[in-house]
Amino acid sequence: MQAIYDVTIDELENYFLNKNEKKYKAKYLYNFLYKEKIKDFDEITTLKKSLRDELKEDFYFPTLTLLKHEKSEDVQKFLFSLEDNLLIEAVLMEHDYGLSLCMSSQVGCNMGCKFCESGRLKKRRNLEAYEMVEQILKVEELISKKISRIVVMGIGEPFDNYDNFCKFIKIINSDLGLSIGSRHITVSTCGVVPKIKEFADFPYQVNLAISLHSAIENKRQELMPISKAYDLNTLKEALIYYYNKTHRRITIEYIMLNKVNDGIEDAKALVNYVKDLNCYINLIPYNTTNASDFERSSDKNIKQFYDYLIKNKLTATVRKEFGSKISAACGQLSSMAEK
Repeated sequence: MQAIYDVTIDELENYFLNKNEKKYKAKYLYNFLYKEKIKDFDEITTLKKSLRDELKEDFYFPTLTLLKHEKSEDVQKFLFSLEDNLLIEAVLMEHDYGLSLCMSSQVGCNMGCKFCESGRLKKRRNLEAYEMVEQILKVEELISKKISRIVVMGIGEPFDNYDNFCKFIKIINSDLGLSIGSRHITVSTCGVVPKIKEFADFPYQVNLAISLHSAIENKRQELMPISKAYDLNTLKEALIYYYNKTHRRITIEYIMLNKVNDGIEDAKALVNYVKDLNCYINLIPYNTTNASDFERSSDKNIKQFYDYLIKNKLTATVRKEFGSKISAACGQLSSMAEK
């Protein structure tokens, strides 16, 4: 039996055709699932009972259980239990332009980035596509509002769960489903080079963000073990390939760590690294965690770093801080129920 939120519209059309039913019923069912938000096939009384019974035999409605819900100003954090009792977190952010959900793609993460709380969690498993879809549906149900933007930047490395991530995008992007536009979806990767190249051929205009955090090789390798597998030159080749194929601007994420990667020599290295990339640089003041010895860069160092980038004609911003009071900010998610 398959989770109903794990089925794309094309798969559902084939399902109905194999049942000798008209394929338009797939669109009909999708509307009830994602617009009407039904939780039981028997709610679709306009479908004949025999067909509803077949749907119940072949599909089920999965259950994502809310364990904890915290609020702080314009941020809300949700701790969820999956069907196998493993835990994930999602963060809702309120912006002037709408609601944005930062969601998880794995239970735990094997990337081991030194500054990231999620990186301290051993990967237990990938999330299925429906478990990513459920995060959106459950949060919308809890807040009684529609989410307009998705950032896959929560727990896990989405390109380490590539197939399920891509299926998730197809489901939520469908006009018949949640209708979240491709350009309102951003995926962040620490630099899984083969999947960046594969993503260049993905037929949806999803935004790509790269967690760079240093343009100096030995520093990046110390901060991010993946750089030992894919060094900065290899990563840059992949980014150039991606841009040449898609012509979509890339976001470079750069966390500001006091006396680690926030000096002028670091800024110079970053300018040199991205000078022939069409990119946007997002400077992220570090959010402290209990398990890390890193400290946030001073406001003075952040400003000097930012000013150097602007002086060199790069497009850059300093990210507004969201959710640090409830450990919901960038790098702080850990899915620990006792927090």
